[in-house]
Amino acid sequence: MSASPVLWSLDARGVATVTLNRPEVNNAYDGALIAGVLAAIDDLSTKPVRVVVLKGNGKHFQAGADLKWINGVRPKSSEENEVASRATFEAVQRLNTLPVPTVALVQGGCFGGGTGVISACDIVIAADNALFSITEVRWGLTAAIIIPQLCDAIGVRQVRRYALTGERFGAEDARRIGLVHEVVPLADLESAGAKVVEQLLGNAPDALAETKKLAMESSFGGMAVDDAAYKRLVHLHSAKRQTAEAAEGLASFAEKRAGRWGGGNS
Repeated sequence: MSASPVLWSLDARGVATVTLNRPEVNNAYDGALIAGVLAAIDDLSTKPVRVVVLKGNGKHFQAGADLKWINGVRPKSSEENEVASRATFEAVQRLNTLPVPTVALVQGGCFGGGTGVISACDIVIAADNALFSITEVRWGLTAAIIIPQLCDAIGVRQVRRYALTGERFGAEDARRIGLVHEVVPLADLESAGAKVVEQLLGNAPDALAETKKLAMESSFGGMAVDDAAYKRLVHLHSAKRQTAEAAEGLASFAEKRAGRWGGGNS
């Protein structure tokens, strides 16, 4: 098992690298990884950071939620389920609103919550082997807490396709719909990221922060999620996890079979 679910470092230029570090489960998120992301953001907020680079250790960037962890949370009280959803929302939203540029480097799988994470980043570069999917509906869940970021990144029309089908799509399709900005060979992913970082470092820090803030204020979702909407999204996300439909979806994952949704789909 990995020593820590999230690693971070800061170089002399002010470039922070935050690395998701659960490669044994394709960096699927659980409570510890969420807490690690929040702790990394807390730590970096006290440092002279100019740019944040987000990466995933191993073959895959981020495989969405750890469904074993979800199954452990699901039978608990509604209050405990809301705590889990609130922490997940907070991690994505805090990444979304960081006052410095963020760059995600994506290889391999980027599923479910992973698509929300990269939607919350300013610049996304994908390797040509990257594969994407907004998977929640396959497991009887909803992507409630990442819908605002996804709508910002790819638009409502594309969310209405990909969040409803749950289908997988490749890096070029992700670039076409705006989920990623650039696609490069896997071997060139690090160097492509370094090139963008150098471009960002050549720009004035305060101007970058103000430009990002203005862009966010003009967005459809993102910072437009007020307290009432935030509470509603968290409630919907956590409540859906405790339904019979979610129980069936998660069982279908564990048993490696199609979900039995009724209506002739059994």
